[in-house]
Amino acid sequence: MQDRTTTLARAPHLDDNVAQVAPTVLERFPAGAPRGSWPAEEFAAARRTEGQPVTVVMDLDTDTFLVVATGVTV
Repeated sequence: MQDRTTTLARAPHLDDNVAQVAPTVLERFPAGAPRGSWPAEEFAAARRTEGQPVTVVMDLDTDTFLVVATGVTV
């Protein structure tokens, strides 16, 4: 597993003077899971149950699903 603090690009239209969302990669899952298996979505669902806001995104360069948590920084 690689660095869990990968920073995703932020939208260029956001003002630098307001709080920004700092996404953090919690876990990475290969896209080649067996048919009918959704390990990234299952991991994300468990985090949501714990109250953590997360989303699943695909990194096309590495063919991996990333479970991303968002936090606010100033």
